[in-house]
Amino acid sequence: MSEDEGAIDYTETGDGPAVVLVPGSCSTGSAWKPVMSAWGTGFRFVTTSLPGYGGTRERRSETDTSIAHVAGAVEAVIRKAGGPVHLVGHSFGGLAALAVALRGSVPLASLAIMEPPAVGILACYNDTPELDLFGQMLSDYKRDFTNGRRDAIANMMDFFAGAGTFASWPERVRGYAMETTPANFLDWGSAHGFALTRDDLARIDMPTLLLCGGVSHQAMQRIVARLGDTIPHAETDVIDGAAHFMITTHAAEVAARLRRHVARAMETT
Repeated sequence: MSEDEGAIDYTETGDGPAVVLVPGSCSTGSAWKPVMSAWGTGFRFVTTSLPGYGGTRERRSETDTSIAHVAGAVEAVIRKAGGPVHLVGHSFGGLAALAVALRGSVPLASLAIMEPPAVGILACYNDTPELDLFGQMLSDYKRDFTNGRRDAIANMMDFFAGAGTFASWPERVRGYAMETTPANFLDWGSAHGFALTRDDLARIDMPTLLLCGGVSHQAMQRIVARLGDTIPHAETDVIDGAAHFMITTHAAEVAARLRRHVARAMETT
């Protein structure tokens, strides 16, 4: 599909209530295949890629990394899918989904978010230790990239899921992450520019699920906990043994939580 700001990935499969699945950084809609397979039938799954990834044109620049550009691309997908939809986002896709919910420009039946890098909620609660951890990771990441390390993005991937995570991935996956590093830096600009307040989050009036990995980084766990404390009607669930990339490593568990969440949301409408 295409909009005024360029092409946007759009893939649809199945029949039933619409579930829009938004992947994270350095990824495309295909990242959701394990979850969709485990989820089963009876739903219409719509996947996309965020700006700068897959076939979705980049809408941001180094001087304008506003999350609005990212949210706008997701909203275009939702309008094409036809609402209200059940919106699901992982990692930076979860942050985009949160921005869509706050903007209120498209109809949502429910919201599910997995470990969004919502540094704005840490700032809102003055969680300095966790903010410092993110800051150090980004500093090391940018330093290594500036110094010519093509695999500098390993700093971020290992921060989220533990030392050796990046090295364990297939060469094709590592190559795509390295290729899209410039887009990922824009993602971090979008994340840091996305201010969040308790009053804003209190306006989210829909069934909301927050998923976190049981062995995820403490900073990500704190973000999910803070969002759970602030968003009304939010349920927080922990997937034992999982870390940040749970949609791949624990697809069946993620699918089960999402399926139950969507079923409950449908019962309330």
